[in-house]
Amino acid sequence: MTTFAHSPGQPDVAGFFDPDTFSVQYVVSDPATSACAIIDPVLDYDEKAGATSTHHADALLDHIAREGLTLAWILDTHPHADHLSAAHYLHERTGAPVGIGRAVTEVQALWKDIYNLPALDTDGRQWDHLFDDGETFALGELSVRVMHSPGHTLASVTYVIGDAAFVHDTLFQPDFGTARADFPGGSASALWDSIQAILALPEQTRLFTGHDYMPDGRAPRWESTVQEQRNTNVHPLGEQQRDEYIAMRNHRDSDLPMPRLLLHALQVNVRGGRLPAPEDNGRRYLKIPLDAPGISR
Repeated sequence: MTTFAHSPGQPDVAGFFDPDTFSVQYVVSDPATSACAIIDPVLDYDEKAGATSTHHADALLDHIAREGLTLAWILDTHPHADHLSAAHYLHERTGAPVGIGRAVTEVQALWKDIYNLPALDTDGRQWDHLFDDGETFALGELSVRVMHSPGHTLASVTYVIGDAAFVHDTLFQPDFGTARADFPGGSASALWDSIQAILALPEQTRLFTGHDYMPDGRAPRWESTVQEQRNTNVHPLGEQQRDEYIAMRNHRDSDLPMPRLLLHALQVNVRGGRLPAPEDNGRRYLKIPLDAPGISR
């Protein structure tokens, strides 16, 4: 199985696929300066054993060292529901700042109530920087623009870097469609608006997705273009198809099971990838709410 792909350009993009969670991690670099960012790193987690490890995150650091890159940012596109974030681990290893969209505070407040976590700070202090919609910052000589892209989650953002956009779970590959919008705080209508904003980018913009589910058993892939998405996405994305899309999305989501790691992952990811603090016996514990409204099916 192909689990690595290189897409040269401005920026240079290396994608790393995790077959266990179907997630894609990225190392995005400026060829002129070798400055790079990590986007959506995965902390390995075996839910049957309750065991964590850093195999995938360490592979990102190995790639950065091998290519002579300098890590400038660790970025998450949203608080993930299908894998634990390795952002905090990578920050501790490298000292690079960690960023996410400002609306993560809304997600923190939502899940603080679901998990009954009275001590959880919900002001986003777990990250070094909270990005506003439209904010820009430098990655070497490249400019990064942040687009708030809600719908899949309240806090989802797209990072537009040069001729590439990292669209997290808003769009998948054209043969699989688009993201679900039924998580707490999700919205099919907001998702439609976010998709249309992405499809308004120049048609040759490279789009990099956060997952690939390999329909019909094909090999994993995670790069497309705006033009390909406009012309061939299996979901109705034409300008006159808003109502059709929202009805399709809501109907499809009603039949989807919740991700197997959702309740494990969110309590870590709303803490910026920090595991729960050790208890008096030195062990860490995850907390699973039972029969939570909007989650249990």
